[in-house]
Amino acid sequence: MGALRKNDRGLFARCRQKAGTLFKGVAAMAVFASGSLSVQAETLGTRAPIAFLYAPATDTSLYLKDADTGFEPGSLVKVMTAATVFEALSSGEVTPETTCKVSEHAWRTGGAPSRRATMFAAIKSEIPVMDLLRGLLIHNANDAAIVLAECLDGSEEAFAGRMNTLAAALGMKGSHFVNPTGYGELENPDGKAEANRTTARDMAMLAKMILDQHKSYYPLFSELEFTWNNIFQRNKNPLLGEIRELDGLGAGQAASGFSGLASVERNGRRVIAVVAGLADEKARLAAMKEVVEGAWDYFAVQRIFARGETVTDAKVFGGTASSVPLRAVSDVDVLLPRGGTLDYRLRVVYSGPLKAPVRMGTPSGEIQVLGNDGIVYRAPLETAGEVDEGSLEERALGAVSYYLFGWF
Repeated sequence: MGALRKNDRGLFARCRQKAGTLFKGVAAMAVFASGSLSVQAETLGTRAPIAFLYAPATDTSLYLKDADTGFEPGSLVKVMTAATVFEALSSGEVTPETTCKVSEHAWRTGGAPSRRATMFAAIKSEIPVMDLLRGLLIHNANDAAIVLAECLDGSEEAFAGRMNTLAAALGMKGSHFVNPTGYGELENPDGKAEANRTTARDMAMLAKMILDQHKSYYPLFSELEFTWNNIFQRNKNPLLGEIRELDGLGAGQAASGFSGLASVERNGRRVIAVVAGLADEKARLAAMKEVVEGAWDYFAVQRIFARGETVTDAKVFGGTASSVPLRAVSDVDVLLPRGGTLDYRLRVVYSGPLKAPVRMGTPSGEIQVLGNDGIVYRAPLETAGEVDEGSLEERALGAVSYYLFGWF
């Protein structure tokens, strides 16, 4: 854990002192009881209209600025294209050695004739999936994206459907994809043109999924060069090499501005950063540096509760006792500001009262840390004791108490 300043330790000492009294509320799929704490110091800021900074290890949203506002991702869509192919590889639908044929459409629309980013795949040639992924992620190749889409689903449109299915499964509520390249629009059944759309939060969610579930393919994002068809090309991610320890993921440009998705690991701590809506490449890089560097300048890991430590008591209905302790399933380590004029609240959410009998170690809700922009961290809780079912008389008294006074 990072070293804490004196005022940081004081903040969370007060937080823990309050936990025993603040977290006495219960909830039936709702929330009761929270405490408010504030601390003063500098805060992260960025010129980006849209920004999101996320720490995947602690599941903490460190900084949000219009993180759910939609934008056109441009070539950033190719990260989603890659993730969709990774899923097909993991399921065994294709293998890295599976070959895909380069159609005339892929060659003409995404290859050399298009005068856009390409791996220069030869028309009618057959290319292994792994080499197409290298072309996609190192060359930012549109022909590679189209060939992969046609190989898996027969067309760009059909593959976009697969992308949207995956997005829905990941909870990317603000995203909709119409093709695997990020270029152009698609006419929907109503005759209206649709473009690719996403949000900063969704892009961070996608990056976390790749890091968690497809770690073996993640190094493709940081390979420095790739030669195909005797043409040597360096990695076209404009952020790579510009920010220390950045090892993925990509960048885009569209009508709504320049955007970027970055993942950086330093000294065992990884953060994911997204910026969007910037005027040019220079502004995008400057904004990304502001957000990424802010993770180390303004935040420190702070332990709120240790694994197994009691957080609060949950009400129990119909048992030999009226409550049971709830404990942290694992260490509750949160990346929180070293300071800032920020209000942080702690609250416990669980479905209650718990019905007896209650067994030790039963998952029972979660602890949440809330900042000005909503929940920045959540961790599961479980029961730290057992409550047997009460006698007929005890259950009757419990029922009367519940109907007269509620859960409190």
